[in-house]
Amino acid sequence: QVQLVESGGGLVQAGGSLRLSCAASGRPFSTAAMGWFRQAPGKEREFVAAVSSRGGVTLYADSVKGRFTISRDNAKNTVYLQMNSLKPEDTAVYYCAARNLPLVVATTKEHDYEYWGQGTRVTVSS
Repeated sequence: QVQLVESGGGLVQAGGSLRLSCAASGRPFSTAAMGWFRQAPGKEREFVAAVSSRGGVTLYADSVKGRFTISRDNAKNTVYLQMNSLKPEDTAVYYCAARNLPLVVATTKEHDYEYWGQGTRVTVSS
C-alpha cells in the first residue's frame, strides 16, 4: 500500500522561504516520478513541479520557476519542494503525488499521478 505524507507547511511572510517534504512508503521509491500540486482557496488544483525517478529531470510551472526547487533523496524515500521568495498567491494546500510503477518520466498532468498525500497547508501573508 503506497502512502505519501507531506510536512513542512505553515505560515510565512511574503519573501520568506519554506521547505516541504514528502515521505513515501509501500513501494520502491526510485521506481516512479513524483510531483507537487497545489490548490488555492476557490481555485482548481494546479501543477507546481515534478521530478523524474532518478532526479535527473525536473519540470516547473511558469509561476514558480526560479523560486521553487524540487529534489529527491531516494535513499531516504523523500521528495522535497524548496520554496523561496514566497508570494501571497502561493497560499494553497500543497499535495505530493506519485506515478504508478513503473512510470519514471516526470509530467505536469494531474491525471498521470496515481497516489496522493493528504496535503500540507502553506499560508503566505502580505
